[in-house]
Amino acid sequence: MNFLEELKWRGMLNDATPGIEEALTKGKVAGYIGFDPTAPSLTIGNYVQLMLLTLFQKSGHQPVVLMGGATGRIGDPSGKDKERELKSYEELDKNLNFQVEQMRKFLNFDEGENKAIMVNNLDFYKEMNVLDFLRDVGKTLTVNYMMSKESVKKRLDSGISFTEFSYQLLQAYDFQVLFNKYDCILQMGGSDQWGNITSGTEFIRRNLHEKAYAVTTPLLTKSDGTKFGKSTEGNIWLDSKMTTPYQFYQFWINADDADIPSFTRYFTLKSQEEIETREAELEGNPQELKRLLAEELTVRIHGENAYRSVLKVTGLLFNRKASKEQLMELSADELATVAAEIPSFEVPASTFANGVNIIDLLAEATQIVASKGDARRAIKGNAISVNKDKVSDHETMVNQEALLHGKYLMVENGKKNKFIVVVQ
Repeated sequence: MNFLEELKWRGMLNDATPGIEEALTKGKVAGYIGFDPTAPSLTIGNYVQLMLLTLFQKSGHQPVVLMGGATGRIGDPSGKDKERELKSYEELDKNLNFQVEQMRKFLNFDEGENKAIMVNNLDFYKEMNVLDFLRDVGKTLTVNYMMSKESVKKRLDSGISFTEFSYQLLQAYDFQVLFNKYDCILQMGGSDQWGNITSGTEFIRRNLHEKAYAVTTPLLTKSDGTKFGKSTEGNIWLDSKMTTPYQFYQFWINADDADIPSFTRYFTLKSQEEIETREAELEGNPQELKRLLAEELTVRIHGENAYRSVLKVTGLLFNRKASKEQLMELSADELATVAAEIPSFEVPASTFANGVNIIDLLAEATQIVASKGDARRAIKGNAISVNKDKVSDHETMVNQEALLHGKYLMVENGKKNKFIVVVQ
């Protein structure tokens, strides 16, 4: 695999410094991307850069993951129109440790000549005092040079603290340290990082009299111009506790048709020939293209078992002919996912201790219907089901034995209205 050619067909090459193509043809090269632990989990936005490292590794090169234990304490001004709120050291350390474990799932750190390297840039600075920093790091670049960078220029009107202004120096020095320690000649990132990255190549040129390189990807946006990686509920996290596998899968299923070609190229591990053949065969069927991408990414991020669970939940929620057997097959975790996706009602366990009349359950304990009269009419109209069993008698009692996994009850009012009762 030719790394730059791979980026080009995928639409993932925004800019590159001269000479990088020749440098990559001379053999294995080490290249890095930095990740600041300012969030409790990696997001699908971070995964754009992880894909860059994945493709780099598959091209025979050595990826270096630089965790920002130090830079995360400062705050990157790139792409921000105001100062970031500083996180506590405890929060940053917790975030970093969690993200390190996530990283290990997505890159090969264990075997091969080009196995990935993980580094924490806090190690570069924890023994350095402020005078050393100002003499050894701060002296390299002029203020004029630093102010010419877009991340700084955009903030001159609204204001930028010395803390965030100095971020550029830290990122540049990081590159120099990695160049010295690991012969890392390349830094990669999003297009908003170009200024910081080229400050690093300048550090290496001035201080080491060596040549280093930069490669950036375009910032991935949706066809309507909005930021990629968010849903109506917020960020799409790679942690299954923050974004469930079902929600992750649905993010791709519900994507705009116009976004699927670019999303596929950014995230698939399939070849150009495979993707172009698939798109030709499925022309006019964008929903199947979405499904295939959703499957590939859900399996890769969350695993085969999680994907199978997603299909079971999807089948129950969207197949009007879903059977009682399908409901009974769901685990407690899968039912919890269902409860998060459709209207649910929390009911105390005491409600079911001696059984609860179906009318009282519908109208009082849950408000699935507006009144007892509505409950009777719904039952008379054959509209009410409990755990996929039709209720035909308004004297029906629902007891503890009906609770799935001792906690859940599925109630339906007609073909479209599904509810989950959750016992607390």
